[in-house]
Amino acid sequence: MTFREEQEREEKQRLSPYAALSMASKGREREIDPCDLRTCYQRDRDRIIHCKSFRRLKFKTQVFLSPKGDHYRTRLTHTLEVAQVARTIARSLRLNEDLTEAVALGHDLGHTPFGHIGERTLDRLVAGGFRHNEQSHRVAARLENEGKGLNLCHETLDGIRCHSGKDEPATLEGWCVRLADRIAYINHDIDDAIRGGILKPFELPRRCLSVLGQTHGERINTMISDIVRESREQPFVRMTPEVAEASNELRAFLFANVYHDSWRAREEEKCDYVVSALIDHYSRHPEQLPAEYLEICYTEGAERAVCDFVACMTDRYATERFTEVYMPGANGIF
Repeated sequence: MTFREEQEREEKQRLSPYAALSMASKGREREIDPCDLRTCYQRDRDRIIHCKSFRRLKFKTQVFLSPKGDHYRTRLTHTLEVAQVARTIARSLRLNEDLTEAVALGHDLGHTPFGHIGERTLDRLVAGGFRHNEQSHRVAARLENEGKGLNLCHETLDGIRCHSGKDEPATLEGWCVRLADRIAYINHDIDDAIRGGILKPFELPRRCLSVLGQTHGERINTMISDIVRESREQPFVRMTPEVAEASNELRAFLFANVYHDSWRAREEEKCDYVVSALIDHYSRHPEQLPAEYLEICYTEGAERAVCDFVACMTDRYATERFTEVYMPGANGIF
């Protein structure tokens, strides 16, 4: 018996009857020989960590654009925080921690430059709209590995696609990530907004704090503990109504006072202009796309190829490309 087979047998004995077992995976689009050491979900995790899109996350915005400080979150540190929260929930509920980690690490592979500002711009300009969860699925299934995709398991791809949006995850591990994503960004975006002087601690809604806690750590612990107590030995992963309501209210507060507040208007205008200009330029000159996107241009059309190229850009690469195209010889606008 290989070490992988020992792990699969141990999963069956230890995990919840509602967990996604490695040995019961629906498999991959292209079959591969099993590994003697790693389960299929462990291999997915490793494929994601070693791919180019994962490395690019460190230069993609979470909330603050080009922050003057080393302690603000990026899309990469957000991803790592989501993975930590999701794994804690999964382990406490005796779910498959390896699948949970793989989904968490891959959930934002398709996020745009400039965070949700870039996402809104692409959603406005691309026919059929643009959603980063669907793009993350596309990056993993199609764009990575020179157009062959990462060939991940069905359950991993489902969790990546359904971590946000209207479609619900097919596994409880996917639900762990869906909730962990919200837990992570609500709390770390408050932390960053206070650090950046956008919010003062006393401005946070008191009713939410009375339920969730006064500090960053207390709020995260409350949310996770509530999910575990509510969901233990159940065929679902969810918060109690009281904690869910307080969390949603705190999220709404962030949208009103951080994400959509007037202080961001000028930054958003610049970022929207850069992304729009890049879409316009490459739509008129698709022959200037890199070779991997030229292939997409021939097989799926120029609009799809241009969208993929711009969506994959980091903040700094988007700025560099804009400068080279529209302001040759300049040092950038940010």
